[in-house]
Amino acid sequence: MKLIALAAVASIALAAAGAANAQEALAKSDGCLNCHDVSAKKVGPSFKDVAAKYKGKADAEAMLVTKLTEGKGHPATKAKPEDVKSLVKWVLSQ
Repeated sequence: MKLIALAAVASIALAAAGAANAQEALAKSDGCLNCHDVSAKKVGPSFKDVAAKYKGKADAEAMLVTKLTEGKGHPATKAKPEDVKSLVKWVLSQ
């Protein structure tokens, strides 16, 4: 029984890691990682700093998606709208 529970936890952890890797790959292909890093400041703030700044703000996701797609205070991205939303969710989860 413990083995089954352990296998289930391991499967969930691998799926979460795979999703995070996919998001990081998307961030890289869109050019986000040219100026940002997950945990260290580069030209722009780290994704962890962005997440901390907007933690608890209900409108953070929508505001960041708008900022990225319309180029308001940040260079506009060429990513598809659904990819931008997905990336913003990932950044805010850091």
